[in-house]
Amino acid sequence: MMIWYDGQLRDADSARISVFDHGLTVGDGVFETLKATDGRAFAMTRHLDRLAASAHLLGLPEPDRDEVRRAADAVLAANPMPLGRLRITYTGGVSPLGSDRGTLRPTLVVALAEHTPRPASTAVVTVPWTRNERGALAGAKSTSYAENVVALAQAHRHAASEALFANTVGALCEGTGSNVFVVLDGELHTPPLSSGCLPGITRALLLEWTGAQETDLPFDVLERAEEILLTSSLRDVQAVHTVDGRHLPGAPGPVTAKAVHTFAERSAADIDP
Repeated sequence: MMIWYDGQLRDADSARISVFDHGLTVGDGVFETLKATDGRAFAMTRHLDRLAASAHLLGLPEPDRDEVRRAADAVLAANPMPLGRLRITYTGGVSPLGSDRGTLRPTLVVALAEHTPRPASTAVVTVPWTRNERGALAGAKSTSYAENVVALAQAHRHAASEALFANTVGALCEGTGSNVFVVLDGELHTPPLSSGCLPGITRALLLEWTGAQETDLPFDVLERAEEILLTSSLRDVQAVHTVDGRHLPGAPGPVTAKAVHTFAERSAADIDP
């Protein structure tokens, strides 16, 4: 497996990142995960825009988008596979131990791994921890991901593939690595960005392509929603058949099925919408 690090392709077994990299010591970094199909990454421009926005929120220098594109193209060409997870990681670089940043340039790593398609529907659980919609990292796709690791482990202990968070005011927010939509009275809704959720790429496209609405939703909407679905770069649009043990018969329901079809059709027609 070949990865991009320090300006060139390297064998993954021999690539070495400093133990003083700020992304390792304090989680000072941002990242993007893209779906790659037969060597082509989906929605690259949108992902680069979000990478830059996340870097700005953390106070990191803006990534060189041309370099990131060259790196991604090189990694995809060096590692042919039908379906892959392309990961772009951008950190504060080598820095002192502690929260202060150093003066050296940021670190850019691009890597690819094979990915297995998700099933048509899945189970989710809710967790007692909250997203802080007013936090410094709200809206950033940060490498400070430990709370997601803890929540996802909780989901796996309950035979679920995702955990859903409320925010600090008790509103529905997001999953550990996905956005969430619900169907109420036949209409598709998702929490607004003000809830603290990540501005997901698939979320944004589904809003554009289906006419779904951004709506402030109480967390207990999950107890009465007619349908629930998740979106992310690797899930695309995925129905939820069980939430906290409550079964949603017939998942995917009609609204979700239409959203799945619309997303599949529109994304197949344009690799960089």
